[in-house]
Amino acid sequence: MATMITEECINCGACEPECPNEAISEGEDIYIIDPNLCTECVGFHDYEACQAVCPVECCIPDPNNVEAEALLLDRARKIHPDKAFPGLAELPANLSRFRK
Repeated sequence: MATMITEECINCGACEPECPNEAISEGEDIYIIDPNLCTECVGFHDYEACQAVCPVECCIPDPNNVEAEALLLDRARKIHPDKAFPGLAELPANLSRFRK
């Protein structure tokens, strides 16, 4: 499930530099996340980096865009073809929140 930013966003920009996929950008009134680039940080962290730094906790899972860990890892591979990611079965717990 891609992460989304709610209307409670205060437009502080703390989330944007934390995204390993450059999926976050400044919208008209709030920051937005491109669901085609969001991997929920699978392959990078065991948490969603945008959620971790958001001072108003407006980075939340999008209930209308639920995605499996395998799909998110595959997306990370496509976005970062130069980076070596472990296979899904070998993916360590520190690289996916699904493994907590």
